[in-house]
Amino acid sequence: MARLPRAHTVRQAALAALAANALWPPVDRTGPRGAIGSFAAGWLAGDLAPQLLALGIADTAVSAARRKVSPLGLALAGAAAAGFALNAYRAGSARGLLEEALTQTLGAPPGERTPLDLAQLARPFRMKNPAVEVIRDIAYADSDSSRARLDVYRPAGVEVITAPVLFHVHGGAWTLGSKEQQGQLLMNRMAAANGWVCVTINYRLAPKHRWPAQIVDVKRALAWVHEHIADYGGDPDYVIATGGSAGGHLAALAALTPGFAPFQPGFEDADTRVAACVPFYGVYDVAGDDGDRYTARVRDGLWAQKIMPEGATIEDFRQASPINHITEDAPDFFVLHGALDTLVSKRQALSFVARLREVSKATVTYVEMPGAQHAFDVFGGIRAHHAVAAVERWLLWHRERAGARLG
Repeated sequence: MARLPRAHTVRQAALAALAANALWPPVDRTGPRGAIGSFAAGWLAGDLAPQLLALGIADTAVSAARRKVSPLGLALAGAAAAGFALNAYRAGSARGLLEEALTQTLGAPPGERTPLDLAQLARPFRMKNPAVEVIRDIAYADSDSSRARLDVYRPAGVEVITAPVLFHVHGGAWTLGSKEQQGQLLMNRMAAANGWVCVTINYRLAPKHRWPAQIVDVKRALAWVHEHIADYGGDPDYVIATGGSAGGHLAALAALTPGFAPFQPGFEDADTRVAACVPFYGVYDVAGDDGDRYTARVRDGLWAQKIMPEGATIEDFRQASPINHITEDAPDFFVLHGALDTLVSKRQALSFVARLREVSKATVTYVEMPGAQHAFDVFGGIRAHHAVAAVERWLLWHRERAGARLG
């Protein structure tokens, strides 16, 4: 009896499993380890769906030409192809939802919807842009910590004067990550295409450095921006904060607490204001006051064990939660979250946005990205490019409105 061509079958089974997990991740149905595993597999499979679809088709074509396919292998190949095609369709559908959200909250935002750049999609991990100059490792505080550094992104070969400033905070569960790894699609776009000056920072990481070291460093970096960014062509009076995941939490918390003394020890009078905030898949409640088991898992797991200092009380958790600092004077927000995020429940974003709309006088735009996992903007997939294009238009609208107010 002839042996079945197992290699092709196994490869297609793996692809089909990846596609299925990206489409139907076990949101809220697993513990922390299951959530992380589902994220790792679904993140890449969902946002690299076109590439994996092409890979699966090529594998089947080559195997068929060599007569090394089985009926089971063909069936699995068909299932994988259908799954990746649906993933790609979902990613593309984000464009319509983003446009609808912009229209509902802003009316007619500046600029036009730009088509996807197929050359960029073909190289999703290439981030360097020759039109952008990067000045690296500038110290933002007198500190023994090597983490007290930031990078400045600005247009290359162009004199920049009083340009808008985008201030980016990286993610990584408050315990890892660096300024070189995230936010580059958005910063490059704002610098190269719009002449903005962008700043991305490092901060001290837990568990070596316990809370509130992380937000204190973000505040110190913001103070540095207000004092020194004019030397790099930026406008210190117009700074917008952004960041993803833990960076979204820190950016939102900083945006809602200008001059808040517990987060600015020794520099209480420093200017740490921002004009607006654009958090991606952020954490907005680490206290668990909403009674949600997902939020409680964040509080009792990572935060209690690795972030908060020993002896922390529930009031410390509440103080660390952006949702508890919302006032009527909150700045404008554009909040983005993945509909299938297994690491940070979309309920975090929904509760935060509802509270902003209830209490503040700010403009609040919210988009739940269809089919998106956590960290959907880290590399150049379809969703990332649509999200960045929408954020670009929101930022241009905000800058235009700020200019009209000043005028």
